[in-house]
Amino acid sequence: MIRKFLSFICIVALGTAIYSCNSGSDTAQDQTNMDSVRIVTLGGAVTEILSGLGMIHNIIGVDVTSTFPESIQSIPKVGSTHNLNVEAILAMKPDYVISLKERGIKPEQAVQLQQAGIKVWILEQDYSIEGTKKLITTIADSFQRKDKGQEMIATIDQQMKDIPEYSNKPSVLFIYARGAGTLSVCGDDMPMAKMIALAGGVNAASDIQGFKPLTAEALVKQNPDAILLFDTGLESLDGPEGMLKVPGVLQTNAGKNKNFIVMDGELLSSFGPRVALGIKELADKIHAASPQAN
Repeated sequence: MIRKFLSFICIVALGTAIYSCNSGSDTAQDQTNMDSVRIVTLGGAVTEILSGLGMIHNIIGVDVTSTFPESIQSIPKVGSTHNLNVEAILAMKPDYVISLKERGIKPEQAVQLQQAGIKVWILEQDYSIEGTKKLITTIADSFQRKDKGQEMIATIDQQMKDIPEYSNKPSVLFIYARGAGTLSVCGDDMPMAKMIALAGGVNAASDIQGFKPLTAEALVKQNPDAILLFDTGLESLDGPEGMLKVPGVLQTNAGKNKNFIVMDGELLSSFGPRVALGIKELADKIHAASPQAN
């Protein structure tokens, strides 16, 4: 069954590339009127890139991870990774649905959209500065916004120069929280861990891959200097006092010093055009207790 689905979805290559079963003559480069293109985006980074390219008016639907810029809040939502509303997308009659591979659009959903005449692009994303630049270039070039794309990349390069290099590398543990009953930590392959490294820290859970349930024993052994959460995650635990009640936290350096760092989820994890700003904010926060810069 999956093989049948994949026959409709032409996967061209790994890397930052567009996956589409449409021929080259059907790409956005051949659209005669860019202003009329209707797009649904699945992934905050894609939404931010299109907005930065001056195409926010082309976006007619977004997933729940698309939270920036503020003006995007008025655009209808089409669900999340685990609950995508395909019928709502079909009703919007978009020309394109552009998704990040990690957002999990299912093969059968892509087929359903394509059979309705919608072009479905699934973009591979690399969690790095270069990966962000490639993602911007891919989208900008496809929509005849090459100059705008280059401007966005130049801005990232300039912002990266403003991030100091620190001689100390605090140990930081990212905890994904949805209430005290749902706590996980992330390994080095996850975007939050990549951000910790770029901000001059060390991922305390570097010995794992993906997400793993948090245990008190592992937490005490990892003994992070700081615990990093999405702002919504700390809220779900009823704030710092709730975090201190999590088994093992009080036995860590982070718990003893109440060194809990919170950031906006999309800024921390999306690796979109604001990636350098996210790195700078995280670097400032994790080094605040010992800001020894070279």
